Amino acid sequence: MPQIDQISEIFASQLFWLVLTFGLVYLVIGRGMLPKIEATVDARDKQIAGDLAAAEAARRTAEEIDEANRARAEANRAEALKVTQAAKDSAAREAEQKIKAADAQAETKVAAAEAQIRAATEAAMGDIENVAAEAAQDMVARLTGKTVSRDQADTAVKAALANG
Repeated sequence: MPQIDQISEIFASQLFWLVLTFGLVYLVIGRGMLPKIEATVDARDKQIAGDLAAAEAARRTAEEIDEANRARAEANRAEALKVTQAAKDSAAREAEQKIKAADAQAETKVAAAEAQIRAATEAAMGDIENVAAEAAQDMVARLTGKTVSRDQADTAVKAALANG
């Protein structure tokens, strides 16, 4: 076979060109393109690391702001409860004072009404006694034909009313 016979003659030449080609490829890729690729990868890694650090810092800041907002909301809620309780207490005191004033006014009206009723009762009793005394005088005069004095009729009516 002629191809096999030529191997020894062209082996050194092919080996030379193989080494030269791979050397050129190595120089072009290894020295020219690889540093650019590594620089791009390093820049990308740095950008990702920077973005992650910024995201972590933003997350911490957001948590701090959220915690501050929660604390402020809790303080506002506590203050609102204090104000509400103070308003309830104030309203209760005012209502109690109004009730006391209304009770006092009602007691005054009741006392005045009771006094009027007593006065009306006494006046009615006086009128009843007068009417009863006149009726007693008139009955005694009609039944017995005798006249009874006003004093005697008043005394008899008062005794009858007292007994019952």
